[in-house]
Amino acid sequence: MISETFDPWFNLATEDWIFRDMNPDTKVLFLWRNDKTVVVGRFQNPWTECNTQKMEEDGIKLARRQSGGGAVFHDLGNTNFTFLSSKETFDKALNNKIITSALANLKLTATPSGRNDILVETPDGEKKISGSAFKETKDRSFHHGTILINADMTQLGLYLNPNIKKLQSKGITSVRARVANIKDLNPEITHENLCQSIISEFFKTYDSECAIEILDHDYLKNIPALNEHFQKMSDWNWRFGEAPQFNHQMTERFDWGLMEVHLDVHKAVVEKVQIFSDSLHPEMIEQLMASLTKIPYTRDAFHNAISKVSHDLPMIKDYLREFEEWIAKEIS
Repeated sequence: MISETFDPWFNLATEDWIFRDMNPDTKVLFLWRNDKTVVVGRFQNPWTECNTQKMEEDGIKLARRQSGGGAVFHDLGNTNFTFLSSKETFDKALNNKIITSALANLKLTATPSGRNDILVETPDGEKKISGSAFKETKDRSFHHGTILINADMTQLGLYLNPNIKKLQSKGITSVRARVANIKDLNPEITHENLCQSIISEFFKTYDSECAIEILDHDYLKNIPALNEHFQKMSDWNWRFGEAPQFNHQMTERFDWGLMEVHLDVHKAVVEKVQIFSDSLHPEMIEQLMASLTKIPYTRDAFHNAISKVSHDLPMIKDYLREFEEWIAKEIS
């Protein structure tokens, strides 16, 4: 199967639909690309893994996949593969061999390394061109990964480095690696000829061929189960709300007093708020702690909560406006 859409939510939904709804005894190869997206692992915190404020400003999508592992940046210079099979016949080494043999067909030598990576030799030493992640249930498994063909490496630094903040997460943290584009080693490799080479090796490995199925957004209209997966993958509650528990501590001094704010957040909901302050308005602190508890960790939710406090305490609405402007930048 080959996706003709660059929508990360569609592609991850398609992968999930294939994984959950198709016969696990069928060997499936799914090839796809996403345009300008940060994809975080199943148990990662997007606020600690990427610069969500910069992403919002630049229109970069955030997606959460079903598998574990670290955060990655996708653009059209990055080709993605997914191998799906029964749990019994799952063979990571065989999948890696399909990828490395496909690269060898295009005159590029690459070798698997450890559990997750494929490496190439460059004048600057070994570098990573592919990373993988895995998921399994009682009867089926998938192995998916990225191949860096001609990705914009400057974007990785822009979006995969979170803003510096006092934020401690209990989620999985990404491990940065030295990466390279294979286009720099062989300029003749493209997404199209690499996909064709991978397909050829896939058929060769299983000594069988089938029609190549092209997927696009029309599938959402025709397959209700796929549409359900898409609605989940694109929903804020999945992409952000599945973030593991974390603590966010922030401090700012205003003309009217020091504000030290501690937030305990779980599944993107503020579970507990503590505010320490030398402000001369204790009623403001009490109302803020009450209003900011049990709200989503979003700027809109904070705006609505602080607006209610401003309505109750109009004499210090200017203080609260300053506080809101500051905290909105912090949580973004």
